[in-house]
Amino acid sequence: MALEIKQSLRLSQQLVMTPQLQQAIKLLQLNRMELAEVVNQEMMENPVLEELAETPEGENQTPADATAENADPEAEQRRDEESFVKEKPQEEQLVAGKDDFNWESYVEEFNSSSSSAPSMREINEELPSFENVLTKTTSLEDHLAWQLSMVTMTDAEKKLGELIIGNLSDDGYLNANLEDVAKEAKIELEDAEEVLKIIQNFDPLGVGSRNLQECLAIQAKFMNPRQPLVEQIIEHHLGDLERKNYQSVAKALGVPLDRIIEATRLILEFEPKPGRSFHASDTQYITPDIYVYKVAEEFVIVLNEDGMPKLRISPYYKNILAAAQKDQNKVTKEYVQDKLRSAVWLIRSIHNRQKTIYKVTEAIVRRQRDFFEKGVQHLKPMILKDVANDIGMHESTISRVTTNKFVHTPVGIFELKYFFNSSINAADGSDSLASEAVKEKIRQMIQKEDPKNPLSDQKIVELLRADNIDIARRTVAKYRDMLGILSSGKRKKII
Repeated sequence: MALEIKQSLRLSQQLVMTPQLQQAIKLLQLNRMELAEVVNQEMMENPVLEELAETPEGENQTPADATAENADPEAEQRRDEESFVKEKPQEEQLVAGKDDFNWESYVEEFNSSSSSAPSMREINEELPSFENVLTKTTSLEDHLAWQLSMVTMTDAEKKLGELIIGNLSDDGYLNANLEDVAKEAKIELEDAEEVLKIIQNFDPLGVGSRNLQECLAIQAKFMNPRQPLVEQIIEHHLGDLERKNYQSVAKALGVPLDRIIEATRLILEFEPKPGRSFHASDTQYITPDIYVYKVAEEFVIVLNEDGMPKLRISPYYKNILAAAQKDQNKVTKEYVQDKLRSAVWLIRSIHNRQKTIYKVTEAIVRRQRDFFEKGVQHLKPMILKDVANDIGMHESTISRVTTNKFVHTPVGIFELKYFFNSSINAADGSDSLASEAVKEKIRQMIQKEDPKNPLSDQKIVELLRADNIDIARRTVAKYRDMLGILSSGKRKKII
């Protein structure tokens, strides 16, 4: 077969993700706190960027005091653009990197504004160092390791103890097979059992247990005085106790029901998760990215820009660029031009991000007005495509905008993604309901039920059908699990 070389032309289209486009997409999916971190990092890396000082009028302004004009990022952009870009055509040339860009005119316009670079604050040497104000809580592993060091053991037993402690879950249960751990420590399984028992008697009591029954049994043995009935229930009837079948336990043990109930009260005081007290319990605070207020009969949207640096081009580097233009310093000119392009693109990307978030929130408020006025039960079905069509953007853009961003509303704080949910058909075939609204109805039903006679899933189905909501029993069970609510048998209370 003969081989020959030929030349041919082929026309094709290819989507190229430029670094600027990648940056814009990245900024779009960041929340307010993350964006502030990125902006601060860019200010450290790009000397051309600097923070615009707050005006006296804006220092005391709160989101609630902002007018609809101030809330609109497009209006804000028109006001702020003069601080860093004077004319749109020049900005576009700057981003495109054209050689015919009028740098002298650009510098001249910026020099006409009176501004000064910020000065560094002096450090107060009397303040304690950063390390001296840090605090560290004791972990479960450290707490147990300290107790293990107080016990007289062989080196092999100490190694096994360390392996056991290292294989505990956050709740304090042993996650590994004891036989495998014993082999790794080169110790007999019988001796490993003894080491495990020593650790299980450490504080917190029951740590290192392999299941709930073992954990509760260990705590029962340390009761003073001992309670044989409690120990019997834990050893032989824990399943009936979980199902709250107290009559069956009383019959099996030949004990009056009131004594079983009394013993159950004691068991309920035990700690089923010994390691829980060592969990990190720091409160996670949510800072809303958007505020929605009702003013008269209209809803006003305000973007939360508290703590967000207002960016502009540094006057110092404007002067450097002017000097480089006069002296024809090519290296300096190229460096400053590159940094200017990067700075202007970042500023434009941030404004586009704010404008997109505003438009998406505006579309959500328009479609979910009943929710903002009356609450969760009036949430309507809505998908990403609905908002995408409203504002003329792609669904993937809406998904990025609504991820990990929270809105403060008159009825609470919600993630923007919360408003997108599937629909549940009404029993009479009329308007459908949002799945989140149905979940809320189920939660409220269970909250109001009689604890001694809780609602079964089938009963909830019947009550919902009477309220014009048609869903299956398995759907009720699924929603109940998503809400973290136990079944009716486990919710029942007789003590």
